[in-house]
Amino acid sequence: MRNPSFQNSSRTALGGIVAALSVTMMLLTTVIPVLSYALPAMAGILLILIVIEVDKKWAFGVYTAVSILALLILPDKEAALMYVFFFGHYPIMKAILEQKFQKVILWIFKFLLFNACVVAAYLVIIYVFQLPFEEMEEYGKWAIWGLLALGNVVFIVYDIALSRLVTLYLLKLRPSVRKLFRF
Repeated sequence: MRNPSFQNSSRTALGGIVAALSVTMMLLTTVIPVLSYALPAMAGILLILIVIEVDKKWAFGVYTAVSILALLILPDKEAALMYVFFFGHYPIMKAILEQKFQKVILWIFKFLLFNACVVAAYLVIIYVFQLPFEEMEEYGKWAIWGLLALGNVVFIVYDIALSRLVTLYLLKLRPSVRKLFRF
């Protein structure tokens, strides 16, 4: 039988490594600004490890730590807010939703969650952080709806990619991670 404190130290180490890698990815948005959506998405993907290997509560803890650090130290507030409002918690919420709902209802909840999070993020970006959004007015009143529709298409791809990454992790990478952290 394993020492429970050793398991807790392994979980803490895994959480710390995932948090550090996530914050590092988020900081890369200052160097590579064109990836201000892709890097927060990749940082969120790392939480899959915590969801699978530890549990959802620890994953929320890591998400909270990364969110606070991103908001405090990241110059790219839009990237930080996209992590906070969607990319950081979605892998955890996806695991919760997929345990509770069947396919059609599941996708309804996923789309509601995505759209609510994105709209909330942009409201905070525009009205709290006062980041400029005037260029959307140049493209007409339908530009925002077009971007939201495009975002929903990208969300479908992201959700499917997350599912495939979970499968890849479980089938190929998990034995190495479990051996490394002695789970």
